[in-house]
Amino acid sequence: MPVFPAETMRKMLSSGVCTSTVQLPGKVVVVTGANTGIGKETAKELAQRGARVYIACRDVQKGELVAREIQSSTGNQQVLVRKLDLADTKSIRAFAEDFSAEEKHLHILINNAGVMMCPYSKTADGFEMHMGVNHLGHFLLTHLLLAKLKESAPSRVINVSSLAHHLGRIYFHNLQGEKFYNAGLAYCHSKLANILFTRELARRLKGSGVTAYSVHPGTVNSELIRHSALMRWMWRLFSFFIKTPQQGAQTSLYCALTEGLESLSGNHFSDCHLAWVSAQARNETIGRRLWDVSCDLLGLPTD
Repeated sequence: MPVFPAETMRKMLSSGVCTSTVQLPGKVVVVTGANTGIGKETAKELAQRGARVYIACRDVQKGELVAREIQSSTGNQQVLVRKLDLADTKSIRAFAEDFSAEEKHLHILINNAGVMMCPYSKTADGFEMHMGVNHLGHFLLTHLLLAKLKESAPSRVINVSSLAHHLGRIYFHNLQGEKFYNAGLAYCHSKLANILFTRELARRLKGSGVTAYSVHPGTVNSELIRHSALMRWMWRLFSFFIKTPQQGAQTSLYCALTEGLESLSGNHFSDCHLAWVSAQARNETIGRRLWDVSCDLLGLPTD
């Protein structure tokens, strides 16, 4: 039986490369959590194609270092850093207000940031951290930037979800994890919420010129596993299965750049192909109820 080097194995298991040659001069892009990992690689590729890229992140200092690195490697000086803390709705509203005052357009919004398997904690607004950051934070951000996206149509929203959504459930009686909590499952629940949000958003935006897609980036070596010693150990043990952040960025880039994808709005992608989602993720009743509950929690009108 042949023995494959780790890098060869990784390439074999990391099918799916964005082959689009689309260039983006004059286009405006926001990538959340782009100061590290998949988000950083996504921002770098979009900057390489000439877009004006906003790195929206909590750690501005780290973001500035990354922005300078991207500017240097791509020659594109239009890489900007703005503070965005998805665990605080005041920060989200401030970001959206400042961005809307600064930019006339928004062509691509990539909701990439996230937390994974963190101990039970709450956001500034009292939401459970996974649901608060991964779902509600991006739900609010997208709503606040929707007018810009519509004005800039054709435009796209990409929500980074996960294969882990298959283990997720939406327990409306325990949405904030106060009755029972498991860090791993809380992550899965929030990733399911990302897909339900994408599908409902696409349904509501039909005909507006704004399309939405959810993606599974693959199992990627990133800072996302920092809260779990077990996950870090497993990552090392199965390193040949793990994608690099650049490989993990490919499906986000595919959904952001591929021409003619509009008819597939609302769908889920993995390795740059359409991917199957769980029965729970396809449940329109749950999707609509989650939309309404999210609006209530965030003080947004439901329509």
